[in-house]
Amino acid sequence: MASVFSSLRRSLKGLLVLIPVLIGLAVISPAQAAQWDAETLTVPADPSGTEVTFSDREIDAGRKVFNTSCGTCHAGGITKTNHNVGLDPETLALATPARDNVEALVDYMKDPTSYDGEYSIADLHPSMRDAELYPAMRDLDDEDLRLMAGYSLDNEVTAATVIEVDKRPCFANNK
Repeated sequence: MASVFSSLRRSLKGLLVLIPVLIGLAVISPAQAAQWDAETLTVPADPSGTEVTFSDREIDAGRKVFNTSCGTCHAGGITKTNHNVGLDPETLALATPARDNVEALVDYMKDPTSYDGEYSIADLHPSMRDAELYPAMRDLDDEDLRLMAGYSLDNEVTAATVIEVDKRPCFANNK
């Protein structure tokens, strides 16, 4: 009998901890947590410093396209083939040419070059130039690339970016 009361007392203590957590989850809905302000969704549009603001819907669409097309090698904002290179906007700014704006990232996804800009890596990195070699790139258009760039550059939303600086292939060559 004593063990039944002891077990019941432990269960009640667990409920006392769980109730505030459930109330907190009810108050903060996922829809509220996913909202960002215009400042958060504003990224550089081009090298001149012009800015562009993406909507929540555009960032979400960019995330989906990025995860489908680039997530295999760039999950969590890293480059699986070269962990020594940061993929944050500051590192993108140091690339040649700088890849810290939407226009430059779209250009990169169309025809990627090495981090120092010295040579093309289109035959090693998925790109629109060789979309037939990389199935994930086949059905993308300029708007998809723009959305991926916006998502990638929005540091408040994600650390993921789209740049590859290693000479090894990023995606398996599967057709």
